[in-house]
Amino acid sequence: MYPGSDNLASQAPHTLDDAANEAASGSCVVPSADALTTSQLFEEYAAFALRALLHLGVRDADVEDVCQEVFVVVHRKLSDFEGRSSVRTWLFGICVRVAKDHRQRAHRRYEEPCVAPPSGSCAPTQEVTLQRARALRAFEQALDQLDDAKREVFVLFEIEGLSMKEVAEALDCPLQTAYSRLHAAREIILGAMQRFHGGAL
Repeated sequence: MYPGSDNLASQAPHTLDDAANEAASGSCVVPSADALTTSQLFEEYAAFALRALLHLGVRDADVEDVCQEVFVVVHRKLSDFEGRSSVRTWLFGICVRVAKDHRQRAHRRYEEPCVAPPSGSCAPTQEVTLQRARALRAFEQALDQLDDAKREVFVLFEIEGLSMKEVAEALDCPLQTAYSRLHAAREIILGAMQRFHGGAL
């Protein structure tokens, strides 16, 4: 081990996006597209891609296969990545397009079979868990009411925590358009959740 290597490791960027941010401030050199590898991106961003695909409407049963499709595209397009946006923003744009293509495949639209019949009753100690599950299901159904454009903006901003500038970059749309879609999506989601809670929100 080289002298002082522990200190160097502690000062190194934690993610590829951290490296990009520090490069912008002149404090480090961001890896070029040639230096990035698909396996490196998969290791760091696979969990992010899986979560994003689920929020974009890909079924649990299909999400791992669709995630593999995403990284096939990443591998194919990696040489085109110029670092103008963050890696996460660029990757989410790919997730959006792959998820949209997946949802449009008619043969993928089938009902998910139930392995076992649901229990006829729940113990009182399960009430909170059951209510949370119902609320989550209501939220997922509310997301399903959004068209693709509104859903993508809502997921990016409200769930994944990207800035509106990053959202617009990922979706390749004007910033004002992204804000307009977010506003419309929020109204639909809020209305659906108010109905679920009996207007209590």
